[in-house]
Amino acid sequence: MKSKSDSKMKNKTLLLSITLASLLTAGCSNSATKPTESQANLSANEAKKTTESATKPTNKVVLKSEVTWDYLNPKRADKAPMAATLWGDRKANTATGFLLKPKDGFQSPPHIHNVSYRGVVISGLIHNDDPNATSMWMPAGSFWTQPKGEVHITAAKGSNTLAYIEIEAGPYLVKPASNAFDSGERPVNVDKSNIVWLDASTLTWLAQGTAKDNSQNAEIAFVWGNPKSEQFSGSLIKLPAGFKGKIHSYGESFKAVVLQGTPEYQMPNSADISSLEPGSFFSSTGESTHQVSSQKSVETVLYVRSQGKFKVVYGK
Repeated sequence: MKSKSDSKMKNKTLLLSITLASLLTAGCSNSATKPTESQANLSANEAKKTTESATKPTNKVVLKSEVTWDYLNPKRADKAPMAATLWGDRKANTATGFLLKPKDGFQSPPHIHNVSYRGVVISGLIHNDDPNATSMWMPAGSFWTQPKGEVHITAAKGSNTLAYIEIEAGPYLVKPASNAFDSGERPVNVDKSNIVWLDASTLTWLAQGTAKDNSQNAEIAFVWGNPKSEQFSGSLIKLPAGFKGKIHSYGESFKAVVLQGTPEYQMPNSADISSLEPGSFFSSTGESTHQVSSQKSVETVLYVRSQGKFKVVYGK
């Protein structure tokens, strides 16, 4: 049985992981040293690939207003939360990202899943823990993970509660608590207030604003994986109010979900601009560029799943 102290220990564990990720990324920090020949060649190759990708863009946008909703657990019908797939297929053996929309006051019975998942709160409040744990209501911007096989409950508060759920392989199934098993993984719950943000004073792959107090800097928080490798990793990106710029992706896959704000997104080689409300999604494969603008008075927060490095820059 877990207690409130167990939940706090989860926070401390992930905060340590985030801190370690920050230290690992120090190699990307600002430096006054002259780049080596190999570094210069790498930069030239990245620029060349970015130019080539602009001629054959793979960018896609999925608006929250366009998604198709169904029951997350068809056996419980309207007693279960609603779900809408953004990418992949949660009913197949593939990685998937989907939206979760529980009703106000929803609380599931104790249960397990056959696969592990990650979650990010977009709006409302969500509690996800052992059935006997003290409630820890996570607000928008919070992050949690749920290991496969572990008995837990999920509850929600708020008339417009929404979360983003991500799995590495499906199908995503709900099974009775009697089927519990220990996968060796351990859950984490991280409240929004415990997220560690880094800005351009630490990382060269983030936009440097013009304000002397760094209030216009883009920021990033690492929540899982290693962003320096070619493996998948997850990050939160914060673009300041009034931001106008680009996100360059240098890896094979880039996926982003809007958590806060209503940024405008312009498709490559097009005048088409979409307003992305929270829960909307954009993606690309291979080298790519994403033109994004924040509202004048509201900052944008994105959850990003990427394979390889990306960079945030100001300007068109």
